[in-house]
Amino acid sequence: MEEMIFVDKPSGMTSFGAVARVRRILSEREGHKVKVGHTGTLDPFATGLLILLAGKATKKAPELTKLDKVYEATIRFGETSTTGDPEGEITISGTAPSRAEIEAIIPQFTGKIQQTPPAFSAIKVNGQRAYKLARAGKAVDIPSRTVEIYSLEILSYDTPELKIRTHVSSGTYIRTFAEDIGKALGCGAYCSELRRTQIADYKIEELPLFNLPE
Repeated sequence: MEEMIFVDKPSGMTSFGAVARVRRILSEREGHKVKVGHTGTLDPFATGLLILLAGKATKKAPELTKLDKVYEATIRFGETSTTGDPEGEITISGTAPSRAEIEAIIPQFTGKIQQTPPAFSAIKVNGQRAYKLARAGKAVDIPSRTVEIYSLEILSYDTPELKIRTHVSSGTYIRTFAEDIGKALGCGAYCSELRRTQIADYKIEELPLFNLPE
C-alpha cells in the first residue's frame, strides 16, 4: 500500500490525533495495521491542510516536510498569550496600532528573517518535545533560525484584528511572526486564528479530502 492522504484538520484536534484516526480507518479497511505519518504538524487551534502518508509512501516524508506553505491568519493586537495563540493565558498589553503603522513595519518581516520557534511547539529539545517541557515548567532553549516570508498580504484590518495571507518557507511559525510584529509595534500581539490553505502546489480547495470523523 502506498497512499498520500489530504486532510482538512479541524480546530481542537492535534496533528497526531488526525494521524491516529486515519491509521485506524485505513487499518480497518485493509484488515491489518497500516503505517501512517505526517509531513508537518499544525497547532491544535489551527485548521487546514495536513498531508499524511500511508504505507510505503511514508518514505517520502522528509522531502515533503521541506515544502513551502501558505497560511491565512488573524493577528490580534494589544494582547499577548503565553503560548502565542488562543490556548494560552491572555494579557492586555497595549493599544492596537493604526493600519498605517502596520503597513510601515511589514517590510521588516518579509524576505529572509531570523525567528525563534515558540517553546510550545513540537520541536524536539534533547529528545523531548518542546511543548512537553514547557508544560512541565522547564526552561526551553530553542535556537533561532533563518526562515523566509515570500509574500505577505493584508486581507483586512478591523481593529484590533489583522487578517493576513502569507506564503512562507518550511519551518516558519506564524505564532512567532504575530508575537514579533506585536513587539516591534510596542503593543503586543498573538495569533488568534490560523488556517493552512496550501503546501507547495497542493491547494486545499482543489484536493480530494479524506473524510475525518470526529
